[in-house]
Amino acid sequence: MLRRRNFLNAAFATAAVALPLGYDHQAVAATLRAAERGGVVGTEEVATVRELTETFRSMDERLGGGHGLTMVTAYLTDTVVPMLEGHFPSEPVRRSAFGAAATLACLVGWKHHDLGREGAAQRYYLLGFQLACESDPYGHAAWMMRALTHQALDLGHPQACIGLAEEALRRATGNVDRQTEALLLVTCARVYGAGGQSGKAAAALLSAEDAMLTAGDPVPGYAAALGPVAATVASHTGKTLTEMRDHRAAEKHYRAALKGRTPGTYQRVHGLTMVNIGRSVTAQQRHEEAVAVWGRSLDFMDGLVSDRTVKEIRAIQSTAASYRKRRIPGAGALHERAVDLLRAQA
Repeated sequence: MLRRRNFLNAAFATAAVALPLGYDHQAVAATLRAAERGGVVGTEEVATVRELTETFRSMDERLGGGHGLTMVTAYLTDTVVPMLEGHFPSEPVRRSAFGAAATLACLVGWKHHDLGREGAAQRYYLLGFQLACESDPYGHAAWMMRALTHQALDLGHPQACIGLAEEALRRATGNVDRQTEALLLVTCARVYGAGGQSGKAAAALLSAEDAMLTAGDPVPGYAAALGPVAATVASHTGKTLTEMRDHRAAEKHYRAALKGRTPGTYQRVHGLTMVNIGRSVTAQQRHEEAVAVWGRSLDFMDGLVSDRTVKEIRAIQSTAASYRKRRIPGAGALHERAVDLLRAQA
């Protein structure tokens, strides 16, 4: 059984970002098959894992990573991982079971990341990668490499994950649908943009756009969990363009991402996207408009149990304080609202 305490106490390690590049999944698979024991695990058990994972994911997006974290982590470590030691009626069922477990591990990692528990998040992402290799060492494993890449990006380590992002794309190309490929391409674009490689970033963005134009096949469940693919690609395109300081183009893509998601379903993402729109219009010297946009973003972030949203609310509070000194309309009310939200979440 996994020891949750070891995961929770772990610290984020830059060196661990590249661990998937040297992982021998075939040797591990042989060991896992030799260790199989317990009862029979069939399609019904796997379907239950997927259904519960989707329920947890829906709550996470509406309420934040801290909501239900203990429950979903216990479900993974105490129920799902031990289930993988059972007997499977066929190889496809076995792969499906490991794929479902990998998707759940990814969600647990994401929830820890949303709370700022980066060491635990990284450990669960790496677990998800190992599980994904048993299900699909190309597409699904590449998707878990993407998760590790985005965590490193969020923590300011673009150089540490260039090889990981490129390997994820290499593995997946020709083995996944074009929309999933677009998501991996835009991840590469973000890595290049954050690393100052604007030419490579622009080329990757164009390739992602081309992939979306030729998309036709259905998206696998692990990628579909992000929500509308076009909106996700637009959001990360905006973030890449922000790194490249093309704020007008970034705003356009952020607004496209906003329109592509249902507000009630994607509460946190909606709020964070509005924060990014506010930054884009601020960079274009439209400060009064930014105040209005950030005010709307607070509506979506109110009540979320999320370290990421708390950090953004603090940033809004700080900017609103400086705007208030410059007598920008609405800045005082925005500052007070941000202070109230932070006090409520303390």
